[in-house]
Amino acid sequence: MAIRDETRMLLESMGRLFEDKCTKQVADLAETGVFAADLWAAVAETGVALAALPESAGGADAEWSDLYAALRVAGRFSAPIPLAETMLAGWVAASAGLDTVDGPMTVGPVRAGDKLTLERDGNGWRLSGTASRLPYASSAERIVLIVDGPDGEMAVALDGVAGAEVATGKNIANEARDTLTFAGLHISADAAGMLTGGVSRAALYRRGALARATMMSGALEKAMDLAVTYAQERVQFGRPISKFQAVQQNLAVLAGQTAVAIAAANLGIQNLGHPDPEREEVLIAIAKTRVGEAATLACEIAHQVHGAIGFTKEYSLQLSTRRLWSWREEFGSDPEWAVKVGNYFCAKGGDALWPTLTAA
Repeated sequence: MAIRDETRMLLESMGRLFEDKCTKQVADLAETGVFAADLWAAVAETGVALAALPESAGGADAEWSDLYAALRVAGRFSAPIPLAETMLAGWVAASAGLDTVDGPMTVGPVRAGDKLTLERDGNGWRLSGTASRLPYASSAERIVLIVDGPDGEMAVALDGVAGAEVATGKNIANEARDTLTFAGLHISADAAGMLTGGVSRAALYRRGALARATMMSGALEKAMDLAVTYAQERVQFGRPISKFQAVQQNLAVLAGQTAVAIAAANLGIQNLGHPDPEREEVLIAIAKTRVGEAATLACEIAHQVHGAIGFTKEYSLQLSTRRLWSWREEFGSDPEWAVKVGNYFCAKGGDALWPTLTAA
């Protein structure tokens, strides 16, 4: 996947920003429940969170491939902010003619079994249902939800969690994952709109899965870098452990899994917005499944190389691996997406496998 000059400049800029603003101290503080407001402000100032929106909606008509590249950098630095969720929330809101905000946003539903409904109530609406494990919902200035309306799928924009029953939670990485339950919450007419432009709950689920896969590829890069550096510096029996053949073999497998994860995520990114939704879904399904498999192997190897120190809170490896374990299960687990891959090729036949993977 060739990198455009514009993308390269964006990655360099985001890399410098995260290196300066997203320190381990920031990540550690966020795990105590304190939202990383300064980090968010620095990222928001770049405009990248809403860059994909049309200029009429305050965006820059940026390429989604560039935004996903920025998410890889965020994943590499374990950024404790809802950058992917804000990008997706803006995309959904703009498709329904709803306003966005410069502050952090989140989007849902993010789990396949959740259901939200909207019913007319005079000049307004009544919102009912549950959106479980929404990322950073309690810290979000705006929550954008896709719901079932009387005439099809709609989007709803809420100003925070007011009016919802909130059950706070966290994933393994101590990132906020809050469950919101609505029991006929009244919302105004202008807080809801019909989805347009191919935006749907299924499309949100696909893009969310690809966002997690892309962030995981960045976290894998970080875990690999840490493992290689540690192996070169850690001396045992009079020489660096990187000189031992068993360690070299493990590091080679780790590097291979990281490269495969990046390639799989890139395959999904290249086919994002494909005119054939089936093709888009199966390639994103392949990406999410393969990156998840890579994360399972890579985390095991990275911790083996580090020994006990890799599990300590003082060392930064656990920031990456705990996110890899968490993100692997979000927007659909490996088995869920693997079933979609299997169903697709069972229906198409085995002869469709190679053309699907290699088609432009």
